[in-house]
Amino acid sequence: MNKVIFMGRLTRDPEIRYGGENNTCIARFGIAVDRRFRKEGDPTADFFNCTAFGKLGEFVEKYLHKGAKIVLDGEIRNNNYTDKEGHKVYGTQIIANSIEFAESKRAAEENSQGNIDQADDGSDFLAGSADLDEDLPFN
Repeated sequence: MNKVIFMGRLTRDPEIRYGGENNTCIARFGIAVDRRFRKEGDPTADFFNCTAFGKLGEFVEKYLHKGAKIVLDGEIRNNNYTDKEGHKVYGTQIIANSIEFAESKRAAEENSQGNIDQADDGSDFLAGSADLDEDLPFN
């Protein structure tokens, strides 16, 4: 089974093009996914190239932009090729099967202005989550 689920933010505005026999929408975008556990000096996020086709691509074109927080369900595809010099180049991309918003419209607007500090309801449910790393036995 080939299935991935990511929650993260778009790293750039989607690149949209139409092509193929049915003039299908193809939306390409990047997503930054925070690492759940990390050691000091490790990157805080991983970055993935994603592609959405057809109606899902049109959804991306219409509603998503740089900084939007989404949940993406998809699959990993190899994107390997041989370059002009004959070297094998290895890569992967994520093909989206479904995409959902991961935050409210209000939170997205505040985030795009750089003002978001807490959850929409004003609670500080995750305020102490930074302390969780200290309690983990495998740090």
